Amino acid sequence: MKTHNLGFPRIGDNRELKHALESYWRGETSQNELLETGAHLRKNNWECQKELDYVPVGDFSFYDHVLDTSWMLGNIPARAQKTGGSTLDRYFRTARGQSAGDGEDNQISAGEMTKWFDTNYHYIVPEFDPSTEFCLDDGSLLDQVQEAQKAGVNPKPVVLGPVTYLFLGKAENFDKKTLLKKLLPEYVGLLNRLAARDVEWVQIDEPLLVTDLDNDWKHMLKQTYQALANESVKIMLATYFGPLDDNLDLALSLPVQALHVDAVRGKDQVPDLVSRLPEHMVLSLGVIDGRNIWKTDLNTLLDQLTPIHDQLGDRLWLAPSCSMLHVPVDLEIETGLDTELLSWMAFARQKLVELDLLAKALNQGRTIVAAALEENAKALENRKKSPRIHNPGVQARLAQVDDSWGERNLPYPERAKRHKEKLNLPLYPTTTIGSFPQTKEIRSLRLKFKRGQIGLNDYTTGIRDQMKSTIEFQEETGLDVLVHGEAERNDMVEYFGERLDGFAFSRYGWVQSYGSRCVKPPILFGDVSRPQPMTVMWIVYAQSLSEKPVKGMLTGPVTILNWSFVRDDQSRADTCRQIALAIRDEVLDLEKAGVSIIQIDEAALREGLPLRKNQWEEYLNWAVEAFRIAANGVKDETQLHTHMCYSEFNDIIDAITRMDADVITIEASRSNMEILNAFDETAYPNEIGPGVYDIHSPNVPSVDFIVTNMKEAAKRIPRERLWINPDCGLKTRSWPETKESLKNLVEAAKVLRAAATA
Repeated sequence: MKTHNLGFPRIGDNRELKHALESYWRGETSQNELLETGAHLRKNNWECQKELDYVPVGDFSFYDHVLDTSWMLGNIPARAQKTGGSTLDRYFRTARGQSAGDGEDNQISAGEMTKWFDTNYHYIVPEFDPSTEFCLDDGSLLDQVQEAQKAGVNPKPVVLGPVTYLFLGKAENFDKKTLLKKLLPEYVGLLNRLAARDVEWVQIDEPLLVTDLDNDWKHMLKQTYQALANESVKIMLATYFGPLDDNLDLALSLPVQALHVDAVRGKDQVPDLVSRLPEHMVLSLGVIDGRNIWKTDLNTLLDQLTPIHDQLGDRLWLAPSCSMLHVPVDLEIETGLDTELLSWMAFARQKLVELDLLAKALNQGRTIVAAALEENAKALENRKKSPRIHNPGVQARLAQVDDSWGERNLPYPERAKRHKEKLNLPLYPTTTIGSFPQTKEIRSLRLKFKRGQIGLNDYTTGIRDQMKSTIEFQEETGLDVLVHGEAERNDMVEYFGERLDGFAFSRYGWVQSYGSRCVKPPILFGDVSRPQPMTVMWIVYAQSLSEKPVKGMLTGPVTILNWSFVRDDQSRADTCRQIALAIRDEVLDLEKAGVSIIQIDEAALREGLPLRKNQWEEYLNWAVEAFRIAANGVKDETQLHTHMCYSEFNDIIDAITRMDADVITIEASRSNMEILNAFDETAYPNEIGPGVYDIHSPNVPSVDFIVTNMKEAAKRIPRERLWINPDCGLKTRSWPETKESLKNLVEAAKVLRAAATA
């Protein structure tokens, strides 16, 4: 029985990739230095995977593996091809838009970015049109194969499958399925070239097989793998993020030599799969969770795997469930967690150790790893019995919740009248999503305070000074609804998790979100409660600096859940309700302190949507319920906002409507306001702020650009219910970009108001 891996974290133990990218983008280091960093990270990754029978190659990326696929296939947007600089610079412009230092003539828009299936990883969406052509450029992948061979590992190139690639892409008024006949010859050529490099196995990822597929997509899969079938290289068809369900027959019928399935999320399908596996096919079971950080129950798993191994023999391979892109790199370097919590966890490198233990136990007998299995069992039993996990008070309060906790007293039209009287906002009110640039001064203050180099008073004074400057800028610019800027917050989820019971935080548990953006997900290990107010002091101070309303800024329960490593010993729904009660307490304290507008961000609402539509209703019911529990204890005079970003919302607009937020702000700029198409069929009843410019790009939007976008929005939403705002928070932007962009935003509002009264 063999072991392999589907992919390893790219960022490095200490986020070396992030630092190298940002240094290069700032012009501080050369392209050669960046390429050397990439080569060094790849070599380190292969070294720590050397015990595997097959090691993934091609899973490393300088920005995004889907974008890499577009470039390998020659599917490069025309706007990027026309710009100057190196190939790598054009690649980054496709991902980020105009690069720092580019002239105005080279300004281009970034590719659309959205979530990779139901994860918090973002990919750059492939772009297709009737003129799209493909031209294979596989030099980078072939070079990495050669690097791996020289490093002494057995390479298994990882390639995004052609059908999933088309499935993920965007085509306007054009059937992208027709491009398959152009695409297949490039994949055939790639396999032949890999075979010529003495590659035995190629992993082709087709995660669309765990989604709902119509007959056209199913036929395309059959057509594809009939075309790719050959004797020169073996294909492992990799699926993950869920069970195959009704696509099981299709997957087993394809002419491939191996099939990988997610045996964590698709555990129940394994017996049927084993019984029906064709005699020629290898079955790779993804038994180690590639998306969470808890230790695997090795003894129970071995009990389940032993009869399968007895039946399949060397046709059984083991692997993580998916690429370990979604978990931190190494628990050994972690210093932010206590010994007990550490004993319950496994990061990427530790998951490889678990995989090796399973293989040795199955291949050589359990006796050879008996001590490790005993240690694993003790750790799991300790976690199960730990008093840190369960809080009877939280459970008792949750039992008291009924439907009334999620209801407002008055319907939106009546609430809107009270908001107008109380807030007296103009037509097209302007605001931002919450965060302002996280400067070196802010980060230095937090770091010094955390290290004990300054006291609480000095820290508080320093953060208040930053907030004061932010409020003053917003006043000068003319924004209508202000924010405090979130200078005190390291991350929109981490900040709250640090102040809630039931959460723990690592120091080095970084995970890539996109490009150089890394997040450190909270570890949600026990029942959740709020010991004391978390934001009230800061919001009250900010409000004291202005006569204009200052929004109270909170992260919603669904987003906290979906952006955390969540406990696996109770349902996600129950965990989300616990978080909702904690946020509800904060909402009520903000209102009691005189805050008239409260924003509860649910950026990750759609991200948690199951990949199968027959499971959507259950998820959306408890997700919407959790938001309403958190939000709806307030008086009717208090205006509630929520924010969502970087997902497609058109198909869940009814659920968003049921949230009953007074104002919703949404990402709309990278999709060219495409989300507004949802309002052609659904009359959204409340107020909405479609994001009018992309904050993940350094491009500064012009006044005309914003006016045009808002005019497009006004075709679907009455202008009396429209707000003007960026599409996300501004923490990753610089102050010069932010100031110029927001000045243009306010000027655009003036233009629109003048046109409305003309």
